[in-house]
Amino acid sequence: WGSGAGEGSRQGLSPAFRLCSDVLFNFAGTDNGEALPESIPSAPGTLPHFIEEPDDAYIIKSNPIALRCKARPAMQIFFKCNGEWVHQNEHVSEESLDESSGLKVREVFINVTRQQVEDFHGPEDYWCQCVAWSHLGTSKSRKASVRIAYLRKNFEQDPQGREVPIEGMIVLHCRPPEGVPAAEVEWLKNEEPIDSDQDENIDTRADHNLIIRQARLSDSGNYTCMAANIVAKRRSLSATVVVYVNGGWSSWTEWSACNVRCGRGWQKRSRTCTNPAPLNGGAFCEGMSVQKITCTSLCPVDGSWEVWSEWSVCSPECEHLRVRECTAPPPRNGGRFCEGLSQESENCTDGLCILDKKPLHEIKPQSIENASDIALYSGLGAAVVAVAVLVIGVTLYRRSQSDYGVDVIDSSALTGGFQTFNFKTVRQGNSLLLNSAMQPDLTVSRTYSGPICLQDPLDKELMTESSLFNPLSDIKVKVQSSFMVSLGVSERAEYHGKNHSGTFPHGNNRTFSTMHPRNKTPYIQNLSSLPTRTELRTTGVFGHLGGRLVMPNTGVSLLIPHGAIPEENSWEIYMSVNQGEPSLQSDGSEVLLSPEVTCGPPDMIVTTPFALTIPHCADVSSEHWNIHLKKRTQQGKWEEVMSVEDESTSCYCLLDPFACHVLLDSFGTYALTGEPITDCAVKQLKVAVFGCMSCNSLDYNLRVYCVDNTPCAFQEVVSDERHQGGQLLEEPKLLHFKGNTFSLQISVLDIPPFLWRIKPFTACQEVPFSRVWCSNRQPLHCAFSLERYTPTTTQLSCKICIRQLKGHEQILQVQTSILESERETITFIAQEDSTFPAQTGPKAFKIPYSIRQRICATFDTPNAKGKDWQMLAQKNSINRNLSYFATQSSPSAVILNLWEARHQHDGDLDSLACALEEIGRTHTKLSNITESQLDEADFNYSRQNGL
Repeated sequence: WGSGAGEGSRQGLSPAFRLCSDVLFNFAGTDNGEALPESIPSAPGTLPHFIEEPDDAYIIKSNPIALRCKARPAMQIFFKCNGEWVHQNEHVSEESLDESSGLKVREVFINVTRQQVEDFHGPEDYWCQCVAWSHLGTSKSRKASVRIAYLRKNFEQDPQGREVPIEGMIVLHCRPPEGVPAAEVEWLKNEEPIDSDQDENIDTRADHNLIIRQARLSDSGNYTCMAANIVAKRRSLSATVVVYVNGGWSSWTEWSACNVRCGRGWQKRSRTCTNPAPLNGGAFCEGMSVQKITCTSLCPVDGSWEVWSEWSVCSPECEHLRVRECTAPPPRNGGRFCEGLSQESENCTDGLCILDKKPLHEIKPQSIENASDIALYSGLGAAVVAVAVLVIGVTLYRRSQSDYGVDVIDSSALTGGFQTFNFKTVRQGNSLLLNSAMQPDLTVSRTYSGPICLQDPLDKELMTESSLFNPLSDIKVKVQSSFMVSLGVSERAEYHGKNHSGTFPHGNNRTFSTMHPRNKTPYIQNLSSLPTRTELRTTGVFGHLGGRLVMPNTGVSLLIPHGAIPEENSWEIYMSVNQGEPSLQSDGSEVLLSPEVTCGPPDMIVTTPFALTIPHCADVSSEHWNIHLKKRTQQGKWEEVMSVEDESTSCYCLLDPFACHVLLDSFGTYALTGEPITDCAVKQLKVAVFGCMSCNSLDYNLRVYCVDNTPCAFQEVVSDERHQGGQLLEEPKLLHFKGNTFSLQISVLDIPPFLWRIKPFTACQEVPFSRVWCSNRQPLHCAFSLERYTPTTTQLSCKICIRQLKGHEQILQVQTSILESERETITFIAQEDSTFPAQTGPKAFKIPYSIRQRICATFDTPNAKGKDWQMLAQKNSINRNLSYFATQSSPSAVILNLWEARHQHDGDLDSLACALEEIGRTHTKLSNITESQLDEADFNYSRQNGL
């Protein structure tokens, strides 16, 4: 067939085949690249059918590949590659006979080298195709591509290590190296293949990624992505997967028994971080592992006998009896019953009753009957005398009560809710009035109108023009919408009458403004004055060991740290709370949120910041309040020290829900003010109700107070109510008062019908918003007077509703007896004395000095990983303005001082113990500070301070 083939080579062939061979010779034997004809003349038969067609192949390294095809019936088969015929010398042909059909089967092979593929430059891959001839024509096979196989070394994306919580999803990404053919990916875990068919929780089918739907602890390990094709295998970098478990608290244990058998002690309960325990670096449980609460074990009270009763009447057996009861006091709480007899009897005739072993009444019955009649008549006579004395006493008592010179006239039925109070002329010589010697002026009359909720009911003098009470004249007071005589809350007050000269004598330093039309309704008080305290004050002498100055029942305290005062020096430090009119006048929308607290002396210099705790009445939220700390200058002006949310290195403010703890380095007068940012800003008010009998024995007065929720504001009310004989009728409650400009309503509800009555139109009173919002800590007070229908009514049950329009409300449930002997006392604390002892030295601090030194030595050293004083601050919920502590010589000591001030009223050291417990895992120096040591320190502190 080639160029060397002659005529002799074609002898013996049929004419048709010779014609075919001529054509093939002309095309396949030449190098002109022209294609063979699609069909050539042939004898009758069938078209070639390919039994085997060439497959796609890859050249590995420099090894050639063989392409083959097989067809029947086929006279000739040639390969065409990239559109050109392959020379016949490159073909290897085999011919056989198909025994079943008797047709010729021809099979052809060619080799393709790497060089051929590399030298081809075309739009497609290198390809080859078979063309087979038969008598009827030609058939073509599929095109088989030939490519050079390879696999690059570097992965396009290696899997990355992950730390996931248990039951979380794990996704490891893997993009294998580029290669021909594309690499197959297999995942290994700890060098063992992963079979996703056997584990439904694992999926490896999505873009070569490994997906674990719910992580298990057993899924932790080293994962490797394996890529392989016909050329090579490649390994990715290993990715470490850690499945961790966050710790969870177990259930609380039962409360332990009270640690004291009698009196005030504490109970504790604990829980462990084992449900589950943290694993593989999981977070430790947040919160305290130990809780403590105070407990009071009722002390046993042994019974004691009452005094013996009077002897009974002599019985027919000539004996009389007397008894006594074990009720002074009765045994309580397991106390012992009274020892001895509860009944005694003895002969009542000095032994003369028995005569010849017979009772005397049998011997002389007539004498006994006469004696009984005498006793009966004597008793009746004594009863008549007692009734007469009682009637005379009641008459004299009512006459003495009328000497007060005050008649209350209920004219509500005629005036539609307007009540008139007529203060009549003072009778000569009445010692209850201020100046009984002066003659009355019958020409003076005063009329007041407006709602009568009052501010500052603690003033005990008559607030009116000086001419009104000296000389004391006949006064007529008309009150609209209420029967109370109090300070008005409306701007509608009117005053009529002519002025009189003179002054009102009183013994305190309060000033009272005169009344003008359209001005505030004045406060009319009973004609007895009480002393007024303008401030509470306490002092103490402190040295190098420091100490604590506390003003009980006010929420104000001062902590002088250890070392703040140089050695061998001592200072007398004082602290006071202003209870008079605040000197800080609000500007614009600014509101006073705390009392004005003064500490001194002002020229004292401390080497370590001291901690001042000031209570406040704001519902703390940075979104609604902008709270400022202000200081009064020597000129009496107030200047802003800092905003609570600002960063400052001169002082530090830690704002808690009910108090602000301030670290300062200079003494002076401080107060907290707030500027509401939105209408949702809330002031916390404490509402309470007091009650007492009025001069009229059928009337009962209820006084409702709304004061800022600071201890000192409420104690001022308590102190004054104690002087007036008031009784707290219900536990005080908190009312959240919004800055939305809506007023406050106070009403009396559910008064028992047919037993009590309240005058018409007086059961509900309304206080304007500005009076409540800008009260400047002065008590807001409304009074109600209830009247019994009969003196036999001794129980009072009703509800006091205090609500803000479009705001919150509180209900005070009054359930009391108006009789002093039957009334159940609700205890409250009021401090009469204004001086309190100071705590000095180690007993003033909860944290022992030795433990403080170890904590400071551990955390004051800077740590690159942040495990220094910043961690101590974070674990104690101090996360703001850390730059202040960075400027201190011992940041840890200042943080602990702030902790002492913040937790002075807490029951124990649990919060610090919890923080040290968590920090101790990374600081071996703290690991030996055990819970028992802190418990012992807490017990010693409580015992030393009588807690």
